[in-house]
Amino acid sequence: MKLIKAIIRPDRLNDVLVALFHAEVRGLTVSRVRGHGGERETQETYRGTTVRMELADKVQLDIGVSEPFVERTVQAILESARTGEVGDGKIFVLPVERVYRIRTGEEDLAAVTPVSS
Repeated sequence: MKLIKAIIRPDRLNDVLVALFHAEVRGLTVSRVRGHGGERETQETYRGTTVRMELADKVQLDIGVSEPFVERTVQAILESARTGEVGDGKIFVLPVERVYRIRTGEEDLAAVTPVSS
């Protein structure tokens, strides 16, 4: 099992969600975050004061998947989030020791498998 953390541009979120849906990846958490990567710092003037804008708005996706879904999840994000410009983001793939589904008490692989209606 892996936890995939992807930090992407906010304007690419809808495209990424569609790509994940088509890749049959279900279950994710979306958070608005701010950060700094390779983007150039910008300066803005606010009420006569020059302010350095060092943090950019981003979106972070947290997706818990089983091993067979790792590559398809990463590829879906790479293909749909890429603009080719600095600031497209990063994807981190982290090992997961245990997972529990709170509602049923299911563990590990059963807990990251999508629920059938």
